[in-house]
Amino acid sequence: MTSATRQPETPAATTPPRLIATDLDGTLLRDDKSVSPRTVAALAAAERAGIEVFFVTGRPARWMDVVSDHVHGHGLAICGNGAAVVDLHGGPGTHRFVKVRELARDNALDAVRLLREAAPGTVYAIEQTYGFYQEPEYPKMHLEVPDSLAPAERLLAPDAPGAGEPVLKILAYHPTLDPDAFLTLARLAFGDRANVTRSSPSALLEISGPDVSKASTLALCCAERGISHEEVVAFGDMPNDVEMLTWAGRSYAMGNAHPDVIAAASGQTVANNDDGVAVVIERLVTERLQASG
Repeated sequence: MTSATRQPETPAATTPPRLIATDLDGTLLRDDKSVSPRTVAALAAAERAGIEVFFVTGRPARWMDVVSDHVHGHGLAICGNGAAVVDLHGGPGTHRFVKVRELARDNALDAVRLLREAAPGTVYAIEQTYGFYQEPEYPKMHLEVPDSLAPAERLLAPDAPGAGEPVLKILAYHPTLDPDAFLTLARLAFGDRANVTRSSPSALLEISGPDVSKASTLALCCAERGISHEEVVAFGDMPNDVEMLTWAGRSYAMGNAHPDVIAAASGQTVANNDDGVAVVIERLVTERLQASG
């Protein structure tokens, strides 16, 4: 398998793209969570030109309705920061899990314990394939009713509700810590027990299985299709996109991106509200048509 952490030796600007990998929130989506008409047209044009489009997001599968109407071809998306590959063809409420890369419950319990010790006051939620569970103190960040309320240790117990379902990731929230400082603290505490990142402007961490990331799952999907990292163009805006942008042959940080994302990407486009992904895709499609014509 192609390494999911290798930095391209060159920008690979002359390599024709075969796959576009794009984050959603803060990247493909505008701030109102809409997909602009220009972006819809650009995605369709890419597919017509023979370039596959993968949505690669931290969102769970149940939040993918926002782009379900815009899938073409294979209709697959990478969700949960690489924890799941989901077939969106069935439409809202009928998404099928094609691949699951779970966080083992022992690792999850270790992560909860270590972060409680390192950052007292941290509260947790548990994201599973079909269920969402949280501690009573975990804030309501979305219009979502949890399946169960209990301490994280109880939610991860062998006899817990949903114990038969894989854990995709843990969400860890701290009410007062700086988001980047919280991320650094967690990475030092976990070591190789889990992979931790963030995509929220608040101190909300996303904890996945060891080596599970957008990049590593995208690398698996590309390997299955015979697509090399040089043939991938990626877009993102937050720390959970850094590995994917580093791995891809060409990558673009949004105009609204976190500084770490700008440093990781090989290029930069305009902000999500200005259709930055569409701006680049239009150019890629034009280049492809000119090369084939």
